[in-house]
Amino acid sequence: MSAPTPSLAVMSNDDLSAGSVGTVIRPGDSEWESARRFHSGIGSPAAVIRAATVDDVRGALRYATAERLDIMIRGGGHSAWGGVPGGLTLDISALDDIEVEGTRVRVGGGAQWGSVAHALAERGLGISSGDTASVGVGGLTLGGGIGWMVRAWGLASDQLVGAQLVTARGDVVEATDSSHPELLWALRGGGGNFGVVTRFDFEAHPLDGVVHAVYGIEGDARPIIRVLRDLMADAPRGLTVTYMDVPAMDPSAPAGASITAVWIGTDEEAARRALAPLAGAPGVTEREFGVQEYPDVLLEAPEFDPEQPMPGFVGGNTLVPVLDDEAIERLVSFREQHPASVAFLRSLGGAYGDVAQDDSAFPARDATWFAMAGAFDVPGMLDDATRAQVIAEWDAIEAKGSGVYGNFTVSTDAAFAERMYPPATMARLAAVKREWDPGNVFCRNHNVKPGPNGHAG
Repeated sequence: MSAPTPSLAVMSNDDLSAGSVGTVIRPGDSEWESARRFHSGIGSPAAVIRAATVDDVRGALRYATAERLDIMIRGGGHSAWGGVPGGLTLDISALDDIEVEGTRVRVGGGAQWGSVAHALAERGLGISSGDTASVGVGGLTLGGGIGWMVRAWGLASDQLVGAQLVTARGDVVEATDSSHPELLWALRGGGGNFGVVTRFDFEAHPLDGVVHAVYGIEGDARPIIRVLRDLMADAPRGLTVTYMDVPAMDPSAPAGASITAVWIGTDEEAARRALAPLAGAPGVTEREFGVQEYPDVLLEAPEFDPEQPMPGFVGGNTLVPVLDDEAIERLVSFREQHPASVAFLRSLGGAYGDVAQDDSAFPARDATWFAMAGAFDVPGMLDDATRAQVIAEWDAIEAKGSGVYGNFTVSTDAAFAERMYPPATMARLAAVKREWDPGNVFCRNHNVKPGPNGHAG
């Protein structure tokens, strides 16, 4: 929002506490330190509102827009944006109900994926979510959501069949394919640009368990990644794999390269047959192989010391249509040249590519792999020359891609949003923005502006 953020005196007046806005927490209150903390740091908002009901969300938004406050929505709390300095954080994590009726699942906007996975596993169901149990349903879904079932079921947002949203005006809207279908289209990958989603409606899938496998890699990863690429070109849709090479994070997470595979269903023999070319490749060692419940596959997020600054990340991600030998060479070489760096690949294709580009806001449906690489940076780690080298090397990798996955990047820069979406998609998102948030109240995101083609009006 363009107006200056009001002072703490305005934030503390009686209007904020009047009516239904939820629990208001300000500096000096006993819960302040916990309220302003997010997963990877500590925010500095002027106040935090913990909403317990949809009416609380409505009241908080009406107040924020009337006072022209900058506002940040917090669900799972994993976004590195954290909060708006001097603004208002609206915490909707208490809106975490999960209702299952047949294969239709209604999930509160503040729920976390681990809770959803457990609730569905009890009923023999699953939804392709993210990789981490504590990640919020809202942020991941609105940004697309590349999970372990992406080749069988598509993105998390591809399984979204409806949503309840509170607009900047405080109105409650139900978006479905028959009611406000263009808004639902935008919510499938267009981010948090259009309102606060207080409920997500998903179509779940039968799932009695998964086969989970982990393979270690010794020596040169290039030929192994080529085997993996060729294997996945014709692999059954029930198989999704990830290659990752990381530096040592802590004693429980040593440095090294590995490949993780998830097979939908409990047929271990079928999974072994599908993975045989990888398992038999020189330099590959099986570390884990067996049937698990899907919730057990989801990772626990690493703990961060909120008093310590988060390291920067110089690099990026891209959605790759063709993982050729040159792309593999660039990715592996990047990791070799920078000890404090990460290289990552996740297989796509299958159901992910079945969705026409016009059917959701998520870009690059032609991609067969998702790639990420970057060097970690804390003050003094990367000098200017090294930083420039890292950026140049990443740019060479990104040139192989056809789009960017916003959930792995923190930027409110308009130019970045334009890189995320093709021009036709951006223009369509901007039209939805003009209808539902013409004042750009929801701007702490990969911001689509309400003007023509996503620019400022």
